Amino acid sequence: MTPVTKPAILDRMQVLSDPMRSRLLAVLDRAELTVSELCDVVQAPQSTVSRHLRVLADDGWIEARREGTNRHYSMTERLDEEAGRLWEVVGGELRDAPFGEHDAMRLASVLRRRRERSRDFFDRTAGEWDELRQELYGETAELSAALALLDDGWTVGDLGCGTGRVADRLAPWIARLVAVDASRSMLDEARRRLARHDNVDLRRGDLEELPLEDGELDTALLVLVLHHLPQPEVVLAEVRRVLKPGGRLVILDMVPHDRTEYRSQMGHLWLGFEEEELAGWLEAAGLEAARYSVLPPDPAARGPMLFVATARRPDSGGNGASEEPSEAIEERSG
Repeated sequence: MTPVTKPAILDRMQVLSDPMRSRLLAVLDRAELTVSELCDVVQAPQSTVSRHLRVLADDGWIEARREGTNRHYSMTERLDEEAGRLWEVVGGELRDAPFGEHDAMRLASVLRRRRERSRDFFDRTAGEWDELRQELYGETAELSAALALLDDGWTVGDLGCGTGRVADRLAPWIARLVAVDASRSMLDEARRRLARHDNVDLRRGDLEELPLEDGELDTALLVLVLHHLPQPEVVLAEVRRVLKPGGRLVILDMVPHDRTEYRSQMGHLWLGFEEEELAGWLEAAGLEAARYSVLPPDPAARGPMLFVATARRPDSGGNGASEEPSEAIEERSG
């Protein structure tokens, strides 16, 4: 006589046949909770809840996530098809049962207390929050996260890249980065810093005659570079050449200041730039939609205040965008 094999579904039904286990599973189907929170919801002692959680875990109904000294339990997202069909029936019955409604109300109360604890913390620490946040995460955490807004298909040019500090930050977020500098020593430092990135192309050349093809860049950066250049307007026209139609230029530099010692100490040729002056150069270079914003001062910084300016090369076919501004060409070639 052939022995009768018990279907696996009967074992799964046996686990759920205990009302407490089914209630716990119904709660964990709604939210991830600790043991103490589950005790509050189902109004049972910790030993009882823990015992039933072990049975549910052994049968694959729930999973646990460790966070510090706590374990957070939730219904598994990897139920097999047979268990999924079974829970669809059992779970539906529990939701309509009176104790299921009461468990749901107590669960809402537990989750509300969570939110209130977080809100109470911020109410108590609002005055010190900026200092605490900086202590925990540093000064640049938000700015580093903002790099994720970059298009991962872009080619970006760091023009006047220096030792590669900016390029090092940008490289992980984009397809390709071209770093250009006229100084061999600066490029040597940049090469050491950027060696871990396989998408960085280092090129030596003057910004007045960039070693780049026409329309090679989606975005160009001039970070604390413009004040070192004898003819910024010529460089801006050259930047326009290497930008794709619709490509953007970002400039970070100093607002006008009176630190004349910078000329001899650091080779500065310009003591900052007025908005109107820069806007005129950008327009003459064939760049449009210029914006100029002064940055809030950094209390730890000892230098002049900074601004960020942006502009873009017009899209193809608009306002003669495919032709280089004649004045800029003549000045560069002269």
